[in-house]
Amino acid sequence: MIWNDEFETLPREALESLQLKRLQNVATRVYNMVPFYRQKFDAMGIKPTQIKSLKDLGRLPFTLKQDMRDNYPYGLFAVPLAQIVRIHASSGTTGKPTVVGYTRRDIDGWSELMARSFVAAGAHQGDVIHNAYGYGLFTGGLGAHYGAETLGASVIPMSGGNTKKQIMIMQDFGSTVITCTPSYSLYLAEVAKEEGLDVRNFKLRIGILGAEPWSESMRREIEEKLNIKAIDIYGLSEILGPGVAIECVEAQNGLHIWEDHFLPEIINPETGEVLPWGEKGELVITTLTKEGIPLIRYRTRDITRIIPEPCICGRTHVRLERMSGRSDDMLIIRGVNVFPSQIESVLFNIEGVEPHYQLIVDREENLDTLEIQVEVNEATFSDEIKVLQDLSEKIRKEIKDLLGITCKVRLVEPKTITRSEGKAKRVIDKRIK
Repeated sequence: MIWNDEFETLPREALESLQLKRLQNVATRVYNMVPFYRQKFDAMGIKPTQIKSLKDLGRLPFTLKQDMRDNYPYGLFAVPLAQIVRIHASSGTTGKPTVVGYTRRDIDGWSELMARSFVAAGAHQGDVIHNAYGYGLFTGGLGAHYGAETLGASVIPMSGGNTKKQIMIMQDFGSTVITCTPSYSLYLAEVAKEEGLDVRNFKLRIGILGAEPWSESMRREIEEKLNIKAIDIYGLSEILGPGVAIECVEAQNGLHIWEDHFLPEIINPETGEVLPWGEKGELVITTLTKEGIPLIRYRTRDITRIIPEPCICGRTHVRLERMSGRSDDMLIIRGVNVFPSQIESVLFNIEGVEPHYQLIVDREENLDTLEIQVEVNEATFSDEIKVLQDLSEKIRKEIKDLLGITCKVRLVEPKTITRSEGKAKRVIDKRIK
């Protein structure tokens, strides 16, 4: 089933023609309405009238998250504040929050894209959607909420927290779709088990999970523990919120990015060079339809590649490979590039460990060290010391074989690592003081 057949199945030539027209329009608008972009365009010697093809996108300046912070709060808005009907912002944990504004048309467009995304994931009007993304300044909760209502489904606006009540509501209200972070879905299953309940016996059939990178191994764990199809959704508050891209239930192989609204590129994160489709690098997105705060070539820092091959679902929009991490979250351990998701993929394939871990990075005598703290299940933890030693050695060896780095493995008892109701905190880097 497809929500918007007219746009989701556009032939490539028609889609690119629409993209070019919208790119020309948005470039003209930001040049005329946003002093930041006018200065950037002028510094690079480019005028909007010189954009004649999609290849000219590479002549335009990048936009960084720091640019949004430097123009805090409203400096990148392209319309007067009187036309902004909604304001969201990031958490601001590493500095000033990034602020985004939505016009009425932006909200309507966002709602439509989320409805598209729900349908791509296999949801329909008859579903009861349990929305456990956080409401408030975070875009996840309200983005999913408006999309569910546009779809015509019944939405339960749970937000995050109060996990035992979440479980009661899911069971009593007959929730069929859950939206939350992947790590929180596993936590829900864990708490339900403590309460003597098995989530696999609930009516849930789909999980639409995002806001953090997660591995295929974690997907298998979620699907087994919750008895659902676990669908990856992608978004970021600077661009829109959730609903930028999503897997289709037919393939579950790459996330369709809605190309009539977003123009994707992949660049070398070190040099900024545009890479051919199929090569892995940093995702860059230009918004084509946003009115409140359109962004030109926004560097997401997310690492992926574009999959151009046709999808079995019939949608013509290209797919993004599932995010393998972020260029700014990448750890460099003694010169080796390491993403948490790589370590996760190892841990989730080892019997006896639980899907909860943390990476502790430190520096001793000018050498980087990596400690992996990972929970083991009850049976393994109560086993003899030799079994635990062998398990630690197995993890160390597999990490060494995959990544070429030596790490320390610390097995901890169940429920030791702090659970998160939002994005899981996977890395503690003690080198950053």
